[in-house]
Amino acid sequence: MDFKFPDVGEGITEGELVSWKVKVGDKVKADQVIAEVETDKAVVEIPIPYAGKIRKLNYKPGQIIKVGHSMLDIETSGKVEVKKVEKGAGVIGEIKVSNEEIKLPVGNLSKTATKDSSGILAMPYVRRMASDLGVDISQIKGTGNKNEITVEDVRKASGSGINKSLGGISNSVVYNWNDKLFNPPSEIEGAKKERKYDFYGYLERVPFKSIRRTIAKNMVESIHTVAQVTHHDEADVTDLWNLRNIEKADAERKKIKLTFLSYYVKALCECFKKHPLLNSTLDLDSQDTVIKKYYNIGIAVDTQDGLMVPVVKRCDFKSMLDIAKEIEQLSDKARNKKLDMIDMQGGSFTITNYGSIGGKFATPIINFPEVAILGLGRIYEKPMAVYDRNAQGEKIGRMRVEVRRVQPFSISFDHRVLDGAECARFANLFMWHLENPEKIPKSGDVIKDVEKK
Repeated sequence: MDFKFPDVGEGITEGELVSWKVKVGDKVKADQVIAEVETDKAVVEIPIPYAGKIRKLNYKPGQIIKVGHSMLDIETSGKVEVKKVEKGAGVIGEIKVSNEEIKLPVGNLSKTATKDSSGILAMPYVRRMASDLGVDISQIKGTGNKNEITVEDVRKASGSGINKSLGGISNSVVYNWNDKLFNPPSEIEGAKKERKYDFYGYLERVPFKSIRRTIAKNMVESIHTVAQVTHHDEADVTDLWNLRNIEKADAERKKIKLTFLSYYVKALCECFKKHPLLNSTLDLDSQDTVIKKYYNIGIAVDTQDGLMVPVVKRCDFKSMLDIAKEIEQLSDKARNKKLDMIDMQGGSFTITNYGSIGGKFATPIINFPEVAILGLGRIYEKPMAVYDRNAQGEKIGRMRVEVRRVQPFSISFDHRVLDGAECARFANLFMWHLENPEKIPKSGDVIKDVEKK
């Protein structure tokens, strides 16, 4: 029988084969990992659900496999294993899913169009395209086989007034550019000719696929959907610099790398309590702003394949050292392509630290559907006017000039959800915490009894 590339969730329609863990002639056990596949989210291990002998491998490393296409041929007893799905892992605790029996696929899955509860027949990527374009798929008359809704049906509907509200900004321009990159190719792809030189000289082609392609899609979707504005400021972090140097030694004895990011994450948690709109998303279907009551901070990590954004969950309940340790672990997993799906889910706000490479200010693109992102520049030395201050923060004594360490930062925000004044207040509070590092909590919040239950 054929073993098809399974649906690994998150709307993924294809993946790039990284490596085979088996070869032709190998005998495999049920649930044995047979391959590693890189999707647009992470590198995932693919187990085979039944035992048998490998007869043929249908792809080579580096090739793209589509969901439902045959990965390999296996000689087996033909038994169909039945498993019960009882629960799924969530960000916090467990979520009950289903008690129904699920038969593992053994038939021809090259056609994966499915009907939903309304009887609408469409492929998963067609539904995703309709959602991205704000098209009400229930209002479309399908022109495909058995009235299946096609890509062309959705594209036509996007220009015919069946769109949902997108806050006054149309996504159709996104797909005009993205069609060539993100629409699934036909079942049979002809060979293509690629020129190795043009009139001026030789050319090198780098495949635009997997994670890099997904980053491009997300960036274009964000910039064409969000009314993005960027606020810039800088904080005097001289005292924080000195405090971190003292506490860094203690952390190293515990084998923890204490970076400035850990202080910034804890400072952000305090700021969200006063300015919750920056820790929210915009629900276009219900026209509601959804304020998150948890603080899950995504940390953009520079990898060989592009930016990955693993998420540190419930930062308000974790100590500063716990956060530092988790940032280091997630960053290592990102660079080694070992992130799990759950590592990249559930974010409510994102930090990108371009200053670790160089530069002071930028206009970071919001990690849609979040409504804000913090960009950190390189800490540098700057002569500043300094005053002694009393307990109330009032200036006392004469002004003097000192060379201080300064942290430049940029906050991009969605102007549909909040105004510049709110972002400025948030930035001022964030800046105050950085300039008064002794006020930044080192421990996590106490979990309330109601949350424990």
